[in-house]
Formats: sequence, C-alpha cells, structure tokens
Amino acid sequence: MAIYLDHAATTPLRGEVLDAMLPYLKEGFGNPSSSHSYGRVARAALDDAHDGVAARLNAQAREIVFTSGGTEANNLALKGGAWAGKARGHRIVSTAVEHHAVGHTLRYLEKFGFEVVELPVDRYGRVDPDQIDAAITDKTILVSVMLANNEVGTIQPVTEIGRRVRAHKDVLFHVDAVQAAPYVEIDVEALSVDLLSLAAHKFEGPKGIGALYVRHGTHMLAQQQGGTQERYRRAGTENVPGAVGFATAYELSCAERPETARRLRRQRDRLKTAVLGVDGTELTGHPRERLPGLLSIVVRDADGSAIAMSLDLEGIACSVGSACTTGSTEVSHVLTAMGYPEEEARGALRLSLGRTTTDAEVETACDVVPRVVASMRVGALAVAADPLGQGVGV
Repeated sequence: MAIYLDHAATTPLRGEVLDAMLPYLKEGFGNPSSSHSYGRVARAALDDAHDGVAARLNAQAREIVFTSGGTEANNLALKGGAWAGKARGHRIVSTAVEHHAVGHTLRYLEKFGFEVVELPVDRYGRVDPDQIDAAITDKTILVSVMLANNEVGTIQPVTEIGRRVRAHKDVLFHVDAVQAAPYVEIDVEALSVDLLSLAAHKFEGPKGIGALYVRHGTHMLAQQQGGTQERYRRAGTENVPGAVGFATAYELSCAERPETARRLRRQRDRLKTAVLGVDGTELTGHPRERLPGLLSIVVRDADGSAIAMSLDLEGIACSVGSACTTGSTEVSHVLTAMGYPEEEARGALRLSLGRTTTDAEVETACDVVPRVVASMRVGALAVAADPLGQGVGV
C-alpha cells in the first residue's frame, strides 16, 4: 500500500474542488473581460471567488489578487512593494529561514541597490520580534516574515511582529502564509499585514493558482504589464477555473480546519514517538508552536536523501525538506540558520500528514519508518568504521 506523507510539498486535488472547476473548463469557458454572455458567466464566477477568499481572510474582495501560485504572489509582494517604496528608502528586513521564493527574490532586489537584512533565528527556527523592531530604521520600506516554515513547521510570532511593524509609519509588512494556510486561522486585521501570500495546492486545490492579499491603499507596482485585470495589479487573462478551485478548496479547508488540526496533531505525535525512539534522531523545529501535521527530524550519521529513497521503495513518500530544493547538493539553509552543522543537516527528513492521511497509514508508518531509519544508521556507521570494507579487527 502506497502511503503519501509529503503533504507539505503538495496535496491531492479534492473531488469537490474538481467538480466546482469543471463547468469553467467546459461550457463556462468565456473570457471574464468579454462583455457577452459567455464573459459575464466567467466574470460572475471570478467575482464570487474573490468574495469567497476575502471572507475567509477578513478582507475585502478588492484586496485579493489571483496569481499563478505562491511564488508569483511572493514576487509580486516583494518586488511590487520594494519598487513602490524606493523613493522613501531601500532597506528590507526578513529572516534567514524564508522559503526560496522570498529569499531568492530578495537576492534579486539586492542587485538593484536594495539593502536586505536577514535576521537570525533560534534553535527552533523562531525570530525574536525585538530584533525585527531594532532592525527597522527610517530607510526601511518592507518587512517580510513567513507565518510557518515549510521545512520544520515552526510557526513565527507573526501577530506580535505585525504589531511592532505597524508602529513604524510607511513600512509594509508581508507574510508568506503558503505553508500555514491549511492549518492556521488567518485574519489579516489581527495580523496587521499589508501583503499576504497563499497557494491553492497546499490545501487540496489546483496547482498553478495562488493569491496575494493587498491591503486597500497599499502602493504596489505591478510586475506584469498588459491589460487591466485584477485591478491593474496582475495583467493577463484570469484563470477562472483555478480561481474557482482556489476559493472552493479554501472554503472547505477553513470549515474543517479545527477538526483536521486536532486529528493531525494526534497522528503526528503518534508518529513522532515511534520515530524518535530510534537512537540518533532529534526533532527539529519548535516543539509546540508548529504545524499540526508536520514532523521534521534529523538522523545523525545518516543521509536524509538515502532514507527518503529507501522509504519510497517501502511505499512511503516523504522528503528531506522543501520540495523546491530536492535534488540540490546544498544543505538546508533553514537547518543551517537554526545552528545545525552540515553533517547533521544532511540527515534531515520531513514527514508531513494531511487531511486524507488515515490512522491505518500512520500505524504502518510507525512500523516502517523507524525500521528503515535504524537500518540506514547501522549501515552508515558500519561504513564509517570500516570505509575500505576490510572488516574491523580482522
């Protein structure tokens, strides 16, 4: 039986979501900018999608911009906000554990004279709000902090950070909420955010559709030129089926979130007890302030990629960390920032559960994962003790 434990990378498309999308892939195919009946049908569906997403964020429909995914939403927020504020300042404050969609975008902005300050985090991957406050100067135009980390699941103190940023006039606050959205209630007013990124495929919606919340009155330069779509903020014919799928998936996810989170927390803790029973394993990320279904560990004296491959052969799909860096020879920048040396960081393993994960699957994983991890550690230690294969003590 195949068991999927990589929901942090992506989730399966939910049946109800596909059903909601199908009419706009078939008879409701019109361009929402067209004035005839086909266009009006598409426009009504798109407007409903804006309304639905906004309602669940405590936002207004006009504040929702649909994008091609979380990466574009982050790019639009950071580049759009930075360029709009360039006349006032050039300093951007972030953390050392952001997703590459944020980190690499900030590296790009540095090429154009922006100063990027990446603040350190503690052993659990959390940034100190006091350090955020202290890093903001009269030249600061933007602060960007993720709500929950995609590799270790740590939830940042974003509400407190938002309060600190709000005290500084004309400084925008962006939150990457892509990983957190299925499991953490998001209220843009309570978080004091100006910009917030989401992606549908993290909560059983379709790939290729994301959204950026843009607080009304926020000055942001569009990064894609063309038509007047999305209130001039994101040109291009809108992905109506994707937007409908996004709104449907998010509505279902929000309605079921409390019960889903309780079940995932129980399943995750069951799996955590089993896996951490193996010598040489350690939980990474905050022990309490973390996503309910994400179990991240380091396995000492072993290679996380090799363990993940072995588990795949056993029918369990998992990862070593961010799906965006799988296959890279680089050590996780998140674990490095958290203080793990390279040799330990290479033993990273991420097991992420989702709404469709069953108790039976978790029980199977509780048997298979510790067995594979222990076996890989024994093999690695044997090789280290006898690298030439000549037999120690012979």
